[in-house]
Amino acid sequence: MAKAAYVNDLKSLQGECTANYLRLSRLLGDMGAGETREVALAGEHRRFGSLWLEVLECAPYTTICRVSQSGVLDGIIESPRMRVHLYHDARMAEVTDFQRQRHFHGRYRYPNARMHQPDEKLQLNRFLGEWLEHGLAHGLTVDVPELP
Repeated sequence: MAKAAYVNDLKSLQGECTANYLRLSRLLGDMGAGETREVALAGEHRRFGSLWLEVLECAPYTTICRVSQSGVLDGIIESPRMRVHLYHDARMAEVTDFQRQRHFHGRYRYPNARMHQPDEKLQLNRFLGEWLEHGLAHGLTVDVPELP
């Protein structure tokens, strides 16, 4: 029996991008181009890393930032990092670069040469959301501005 083709879940992707915009807006506050913020991440008994937010570019309708993490496994595995575009007019944030890979399609045939999942773009934006939520919930050393 033939497997059904993957159908893009645009509603879920838009929901993730909107939620990520709100999360990033809260974490970035009024940071300008060239500014960096460290959010120290800790468990009950010890610190295990930092979430780094860097504003690369600011324009009236778009902000580009880099989200990365440093921690105890830095010498063993490559730390996650991604570039995110915040679209202020649409109030959405989209992952555009992950681990030096750029321009993700909405859907991939599977299998493919890079072994992307059929919904790779949605998964990357969900990962960003979980990552930012973790930073908001467990970030200890940064005074994160309140939403108006």
